[in-house]
Amino acid sequence: MKDRHGLLSGPIGRVLLNMTLPNLIGIMTILGGSLVDVFFISKLGTEPLAAVSFTFPVTLVISSIGIGLGVGVSTNLGRLIGSGHAPESKVFLFDALCMTLLIIWGLSILGCVFIEPIFSLLGANEASLPLINDYMWYWYLGAPALVLLMVSNQGLRATGDTRTPAKIMMIAAVVNLVLDPLLIFGIGPFPRLEIQGAAIATTLSWVVAMSLAGYLIIIKRKLVVFASFDIGRLILHWKALAHIARPAALMNVINPIANGVIMAMLARIDQSGVAAFGAGTRLESVLLIVVIALSSSLMPFIAQNLGANQPERAKKALLMSLQFVFVFQTLLFIPLYFNATAIAQLFTNDPLVIDWLSFYVMVLPAAYGPLGIVIIFATSLNAYHRPMSSLVINLCRLMLLMLPFAALGAYIGGIKGVLLALPITNTLMGIACYYLATKISEPNDIKHTVPYSDKNQDTPDYDANNEQHNHLSRTAAAKPSANNIID
Repeated sequence: MKDRHGLLSGPIGRVLLNMTLPNLIGIMTILGGSLVDVFFISKLGTEPLAAVSFTFPVTLVISSIGIGLGVGVSTNLGRLIGSGHAPESKVFLFDALCMTLLIIWGLSILGCVFIEPIFSLLGANEASLPLINDYMWYWYLGAPALVLLMVSNQGLRATGDTRTPAKIMMIAAVVNLVLDPLLIFGIGPFPRLEIQGAAIATTLSWVVAMSLAGYLIIIKRKLVVFASFDIGRLILHWKALAHIARPAALMNVINPIANGVIMAMLARIDQSGVAAFGAGTRLESVLLIVVIALSSSLMPFIAQNLGANQPERAKKALLMSLQFVFVFQTLLFIPLYFNATAIAQLFTNDPLVIDWLSFYVMVLPAAYGPLGIVIIFATSLNAYHRPMSSLVINLCRLMLLMLPFAALGAYIGGIKGVLLALPITNTLMGIACYYLATKISEPNDIKHTVPYSDKNQDTPDYDANNEQHNHLSRTAAAKPSANNIID
């Protein structure tokens, strides 16, 4: 496969910029689509909006699994492409898509069976449960399409193409935007389905986007080979995928858990603090959008270069990205600091909430530079086949530093103490992660990599067990001796 997008040979800064800009548009599209759903559902009243709010933890779990699977696909596929083993990458992507479909189908069936027990446990009352049931049945129906779309897009990104996934997500957002009001409110010939209509519109948008992504990777670009059933090959591919996917999925789950604990701390002090923190976290997702877009571009870049045995180029890209996000987010903080009150007034009219949210905007973004370093470094560790290190870094940040500091801050300074704990934690972790980035290298013995053949052929008929052994031997021989503190 040719280096069409310059990941292995083009100027690093230019290549990352060309990859990141489409990612930025794609992420903005996803955020916009989520806001559109909430906007239209809010017009139905407080009860439907509350019912949809109850679904967020469950939908987050499924989405986190999809993100984890996508990270596993991007990392392994990038390595195979970078090392010049395109035939094996096509077999791996086929197996990954099949495994993704089976996993999410199984979870969706279980989810449908246990809708009422799960949401009763989450605190939904008798008025909300019927609405949740209406919404989640169709959401679960579309979940396989959503996760297949996420994995397919990561497959495209692994080749260096970030523009096409962005366009696909824009199409999904447009379909959802058009169908939402038609199906929710029953405009024209469409029936009024209310909250059910929102779920159907979302599901249809995923199906359309998934179909387009499938057409591109299977028919037009031929990134997939339909391989014969081989349990040995499937097991090896599952191990390679799960080695990255499981920690990556868990990492996406622990962040909202930690935020929930902080909200509980704030709730014991003052409900206005909860409102301010909730608005602040929504604002944070926008302020860190460049960091998220860059991290999504950097992972396939590093994976391909490591696969091509160009570790210095991969490391240079990582350090350049860390330096960029630190400078960018620090400069972004300056106008935020001087306009904190005006920004807070966009979210609420409550004077007390405005005070706390203004404090949030004046303090927390000051450490978004170090936080950006943590995010990008943790994501890049997956490309280095160090997924557990990535998980450990996030666990340390959230469980060992942030929550204890927040508890101490609540005791000493109330709401201000809790909020101050966050930038202190992010600054300390940012410094540590940058230091670790200067020392990073691949493990001596990379476990659970995708097996590949030295033969130049486009057929998937190879002995997976023998090739796994050969691949590990070649990998170990190509790597320098380890003197790295990251395990």
